[in-house]
Amino acid sequence: MSEPQPTEPAPSTGRIPHGPFRPGDQVQLTDPKGRINTITLQPGKLYHSHKGSVPHDDIIGSPEGTVYRSTGGVEYLAFRPLLADFAVRMPRGAAVVYPKDAAQIVAMADIFPGARVIEAGAGSGALSCFLLRAVGEHGLVSSYERRPDFADIARANVEKFFGGPHPSWRLTVGSLEDALTETEADRVVLDMLAPWETLDAVAKALIPGGMVCAYIATTTQMSRVVEDLRAHGAFAEPYAFETLLRSWHVDGLAVRPDHRMVGHTGFLVTARRLADGVTPPVRRRRPAKGAHPAPETDANAATGLQ
Repeated sequence: MSEPQPTEPAPSTGRIPHGPFRPGDQVQLTDPKGRINTITLQPGKLYHSHKGSVPHDDIIGSPEGTVYRSTGGVEYLAFRPLLADFAVRMPRGAAVVYPKDAAQIVAMADIFPGARVIEAGAGSGALSCFLLRAVGEHGLVSSYERRPDFADIARANVEKFFGGPHPSWRLTVGSLEDALTETEADRVVLDMLAPWETLDAVAKALIPGGMVCAYIATTTQMSRVVEDLRAHGAFAEPYAFETLLRSWHVDGLAVRPDHRMVGHTGFLVTARRLADGVTPPVRRRRPAKGAHPAPETDANAATGLQ
């Protein structure tokens, strides 16, 4: 495995997400059918489509929310991409964390300005962008990514969105278990195949009261990470959930759910770090028949009884 390669923070980011359009800004041009094309503004360039062209110089210096007419007579509405727009359209190595899940991670893992957050793995950088937005320039997001090719894609996407290296981001190529050096972390976010393998390292890194949040894809992964958090001894009772997102069609009296929705994308599991040496009280749950089958006794095995 490659040696850890941290990316040191830079003084500040270069992207200004408000005000008139500037050269180098990303701009979303939306046509009357709702189709979106994203361009990067460059003086003297043209946006071309089968419906004509729009000069970049016409857009530069204009406020967001302006409409431009192409040489073919089509009107385009211009805005800067939101982070949610950027995340679902960014170049990908690994699958991205969708905005509905990233929002739940920021909210339910209580990511706050100035927080010290550990992330594993970085993937394509979508979640890193959301975490950096939440911690601000006085926090720290320390991301670990096993694969150098994914780390390169994540770095490029983060720097493209923020307009340069973010001062609060450190990216290390290596596994969390082997390369983790941070301590006194407020939050740990795990987006990996086997988050239960990192629980010892996570427990050492988190402060008492800190939180771990695991993002997993399948019910078997969710079951494993919940049971291992319970058995570990350093964490309070975990909370497992998922979020479904359904948009609505609203047109006069025609008000109904859209036929398509963003259903299952992943499960989230959160748990708080206990103080050292503390044993959590036994959690009382309504017993579910068959949830924890009793081991077969020797006598039952000999007689064939169940």
